[in-house]
Amino acid sequence: MVIRQGTQEDVDSIMNLIRSCIVHMESSNIFQWDEIYPDKDTIIKDIKKQELYVLEELGSICAFIVLNEFQSPEYNSINWKFSGKVLVVHRLSVDPLMQGKGLAKKLMLFAHEFARKHGYESIRLDAFTKNPSAVALYTTLGYSKVGTVVFRKGTFFCFEIQIS
Repeated sequence: MVIRQGTQEDVDSIMNLIRSCIVHMESSNIFQWDEIYPDKDTIIKDIKKQELYVLEELGSICAFIVLNEFQSPEYNSINWKFSGKVLVVHRLSVDPLMQGKGLAKKLMLFAHEFARKHGYESIRLDAFTKNPSAVALYTTLGYSKVGTVVFRKGTFFCFEIQIS
C-alpha cells in the first residue's frame, strides 16, 4: 500500500471512485455528494495544484485525500481554538469495497505527518452531520467539534486538531 501524489492519469479512476462513493452513501441515506460536487474539474484542479494524494494498493486507487490551505468563507463564522498556519482536509474518499480496513485513518495519519513536516499548527476540516462514519473517524482521531456550517447539501460539523 502506497500513498502518492495524484496525477492526470488518475482522474478517471478517481471519478469512478467518487461515483461509487455517491451510490454507496445514497444507499445509506447520506446525500452529501452528487453530480455537481465533487466534479471532474475540481479533481483536475486538485491534481494540477499538487494537493491530491491517492492511496494505491496493487496498482489500484482505493482512496484519496486533498490537502491545502483553502478555508471556505463559511469557516469565518467558526470560533476556532487554534490559530497560526492551518492545513485543511477536503474530499477524503475510500472505495466502498475497501471501507472498514482503516484506509481513511491511514490517509488522515498521512495528513498529520504532512502537517508536521510542513510546519502547520493545526488541521481543520468539515464533515456532513448525517455521515456518522466520517464523524466517528474524526472524533476517534482526537479532533474537536468546534461548530457547524451550512453548505448546499446541509449542515456540516467543523473539526480541528492541534499538530505538535
